[in-house]
Amino acid sequence: MLDLSPINTTNALPAEQFDVLQKPAISIVGLGYVGAVSTACLASLGHRVVGVDIDPEKVADIAAGRSPIHEKDLGRLLSKGVEEGLITASDDLAFAVRDTDVTFVSVGTPTAADGGCDYRFIEAAAKSMAVGLAQKEGFHVFVMRCSIPPGTTMRVMTPILERMSGKILGVDFGVAFNPEFLREGVAVEDFYAPPKTVIGATCDRTADILRRIYLPVDGAAIITSIKTAEMVKYVDNVWHATKVCFANEVGRLAKSQDVDSHEVMEVFCQDLKLNLSPYYLKPGFAYGGSCLPKEVRAVTHIAEQAGVALPMIEQLDQSNRVQVAQAVQLVRDSGAQRVAVLGLAFKPGTDDLRESPTLELIAALREAGIAVRAHDPAVTKDTNIAAQLGYVKHGAAGLAAVADELGDLIAESAETACAYADAIVVTQKTKTYADISRAALAIGTPVIDVVRVFPRLPASPAYHGIGW
Repeated sequence: MLDLSPINTTNALPAEQFDVLQKPAISIVGLGYVGAVSTACLASLGHRVVGVDIDPEKVADIAAGRSPIHEKDLGRLLSKGVEEGLITASDDLAFAVRDTDVTFVSVGTPTAADGGCDYRFIEAAAKSMAVGLAQKEGFHVFVMRCSIPPGTTMRVMTPILERMSGKILGVDFGVAFNPEFLREGVAVEDFYAPPKTVIGATCDRTADILRRIYLPVDGAAIITSIKTAEMVKYVDNVWHATKVCFANEVGRLAKSQDVDSHEVMEVFCQDLKLNLSPYYLKPGFAYGGSCLPKEVRAVTHIAEQAGVALPMIEQLDQSNRVQVAQAVQLVRDSGAQRVAVLGLAFKPGTDDLRESPTLELIAALREAGIAVRAHDPAVTKDTNIAAQLGYVKHGAAGLAAVADELGDLIAESAETACAYADAIVVTQKTKTYADISRAALAIGTPVIDVVRVFPRLPASPAYHGIGW
């Protein structure tokens, strides 16, 4: 049985005190970006972890200590966890529940046909978890980590658990919502140094178990209601989306007035007291990825269902599309007929192509008759995009438009892509791409920069910034 005596949550326990506490065994449902990282990192804290997925390739990868995704340090941690006997993997979710104390749910929550949230993966997981719960004794904790509308944990998952298991919430099991704040590319780093840890729980017992799990990395977890925790996840991501669009609109306006938008925003971002974090507040390319576009659509859908007008949030997607259209126009203005696109994923350090604005850009350029070659150090001709394509079925169309031919568009190196092209589009801010772009400008090749790859703007007339 777990030790559930009261603990001091103001600061983390000393290491020697934490070591004597029994660490719960954890099962993790869904071995995508969040699930795979959580599996590796929780095992590194000394927990026995069972990873569960319906995809046999992901199960095989985790069981062998291989990373199923491109993520810094993840492969090393998974390999270490398997070697130490702390990480196993299975496709049997009912077994995993029986064999562990806590289950983290990290399944997909894609956009539904009506713009809302698709619950089918949550429902399927809940049914299997209920089977396992019915077959075990002792208190079990189920932790939802997916991005979902407020109320979903208690309205969708919990009734299935109670009905199918015959167990009682608060007596036989607890439920929590624990949003993740892991940035792809630096997700492992974020796990060990989280910006905050939010726990929405049905009871103190459940909250206390989760507090103990996170004590080594955060001794000041925020305990709140489940609906508040669910809402926090959406609000965080919508705010990040808002900051991106706000900065890009400043960039377009500043450029029209012959003002350096980055100089303006450097001054703006010095006000950390009123203007909050400067992290997203720099003009650049459109937002993308698996979170921001989906969360903006979901919040808009929730507001429509409730009859609440949110004009700014409703216009974020339109503003984002304008930024992509602006990049297309800059390419067309250059007169280029062959373009090298440097960067495919929505940010450096990941192979996640879901709702990458770069794919929207490529699709639009090809529709305009402009040939494209692309490069991304994390994306190759062998990158499996089938699962990502299904995830964005009702979202952005860029991945679907280029999916069948994407492998043919990818060059083996950035240099090869640029040798083919008469203009370069830089969509990821890296030193390698900056060096290549600088060399291109030296011979007069147009460079369309949508991420401010140079800290100081080049004087070359061949250089074109999207908002500066």
